[in-house]
Amino acid sequence: MTARANPEAATAAHPADLAALAAHIAEDEAGTFGRLPNRDDVARFADGIVDLLFPDGRHAPRTPAGIHAELEARCRTLVPVIAPLRHQLKASPEDIAHAFLERLPHIHEQVTLDAEAIEAGDPAAHGTAEVVLAYPGFQALAFHRIAHALYHDDVPLVPRMIAELAHRRTGTDIHPAARIGRACCIDHGTGIVIGETAVIGDNVKLYQGVTLGALSVTKEAAGTKRHPTIEDRVVIYANATVLGGDTIVGADSIIGGNVWLTHSVPPWSLVYHQSQVRVRAVAEMADPIDFQI
Repeated sequence: MTARANPEAATAAHPADLAALAAHIAEDEAGTFGRLPNRDDVARFADGIVDLLFPDGRHAPRTPAGIHAELEARCRTLVPVIAPLRHQLKASPEDIAHAFLERLPHIHEQVTLDAEAIEAGDPAAHGTAEVVLAYPGFQALAFHRIAHALYHDDVPLVPRMIAELAHRRTGTDIHPAARIGRACCIDHGTGIVIGETAVIGDNVKLYQGVTLGALSVTKEAAGTKRHPTIEDRVVIYANATVLGGDTIVGADSIIGGNVWLTHSVPPWSLVYHQSQVRVRAVAEMADPIDFQI
């Protein structure tokens, strides 16, 4: 898509009629053809890696040699996915695919620990098989581990596409650059947002609606530490918001639901939102609060 230098230029260049719109789209097509990854190919690659690393009962048992060959084959499918970005890559697509293959044991370990943490942290979970097959938190973390590995190799765009695939499926929005430690537990996952420069330690548990965000969203802040650091064994309950690159939540802390936190807290802190409770008088009962949705 062609960039516009400033708002005034963008307004001046905006297509005014169908003929101008068609010319504008034709220019964009010419500029992007063969230069962008295919969404379907990206999804097939990410799904293929997760499906192979964590069998779901669809495949008949294979030999280790057969699985080894399949791992290599799945990683080779990354080559055509990133080939359109060849001019932006710091290594050849083939070298990046090989580096990803070498990282698969580490990715498998990370995601396995995540699955075990989710299973251990949810009384409703009946084993890691259920977590792998049915828990959105597992899928969000599995896709993040893949996206983060590619981000680490400076692959542009594709990590964000994998992150958005997970976002659409699970409601969990994790930037591929975010650093997440071992054995992360995402419970439910819907509405969680984890920003680009967030750092999360080991054995952290996040509930639905948690935001690890930035205080400033100006473009000038790009490249700076804008999102919080969450140290080991922290629990953050539903709909809590933790903001700011200088904000550190100390190890073993608990952040209660609906908390708004923009400053650091030391280890072993308990931060909670105090709800107001008022018992109504009998006279008020005649005019109840009436919610209509």
